Amino acid sequence: MEGAAARAPRPRPTGCFPASTAAPQQHACCWCPHEPRSCSNGGDRASPRTRSPPNLGLLRLASSSAARITGPPVRARDARVECAGGRSSAEHVGVTLVGEDRVLEMSSTVPKSSNIFWHDCPVGKTDRQNLLKQKGCVVWITGLSGSGKSTLACTLGRELHTRGKLAYVLDGDNLRHGLNKDLGFAAEDRAENIRRVGEVAKLFADAGLVCIASFISPYRRDRESCRALLSDGSFIEVFLNMSLELCEARDPKGLYKLARAGKIKGFTGIDDPYEPPLNCEIELKEVDGVCPSPSEMAEQVVTYLEEKGFLHE
Repeated sequence: MEGAAARAPRPRPTGCFPASTAAPQQHACCWCPHEPRSCSNGGDRASPRTRSPPNLGLLRLASSSAARITGPPVRARDARVECAGGRSSAEHVGVTLVGEDRVLEMSSTVPKSSNIFWHDCPVGKTDRQNLLKQKGCVVWITGLSGSGKSTLACTLGRELHTRGKLAYVLDGDNLRHGLNKDLGFAAEDRAENIRRVGEVAKLFADAGLVCIASFISPYRRDRESCRALLSDGSFIEVFLNMSLELCEARDPKGLYKLARAGKIKGFTGIDDPYEPPLNCEIELKEVDGVCPSPSEMAEQVVTYLEEKGFLHE
């Protein structure tokens, strides 16, 4: 270090900006996937759940001419974009410059690649099922909020565990803490939420587990798309057919009260529809306005799994 001539440490950037600039300029604002905010020069931060569509950011470049970049995602040295966090956003996203405002659209969903190949492993689903002495399947529990889906899922998981069977519960709220935390509750977000869960559930079933998926999953088309992923009859749809009046009276999370007060928009059963299954494998109903006990409902599901041969080789 050379005394007074020593250069002060450069402050770490807090957003994305053109690599040719030393700091974000007045109009160099964007969303960075490592630090979700709308503007790197101190502007308002944008919540990941309020972006529309999800995972879409805008970057205004200080370029003098508009251009359009097409083709596969490019690396930072080609896109001339740097991202705080040590990884280039351009490594993971497709980029396009549009219009006179020269806006760079960045989506985390890259174009589908055509040069990928499925790799088979010597140990397959049958081998794993023989090892576990059970058959992999997906028990998909659907119904209104407050109908008892999570309670049934956990009770069923415990019952299978006591019988020496390996099961795993995928719970809607739990997955929104991680895998699906970037999704809101608009129709397109709900669809993506269920699509991701369906793919994960398929992997669990392929591993030989009984995957118990507990989701409102209000749209019939989304549930049928998940069913189509498992074409061997290993998708078991369980419909908790509890009335809105019963679910709202229970309201374990206080969400119906908030929805009625207008503090939650797009709430299933209030101002967003629920499409009941047409041909579910198991339907569990209330009796005289009373929901059956979790253990009674779990026993019905276990009986079905036994009869269909999922709990033995």
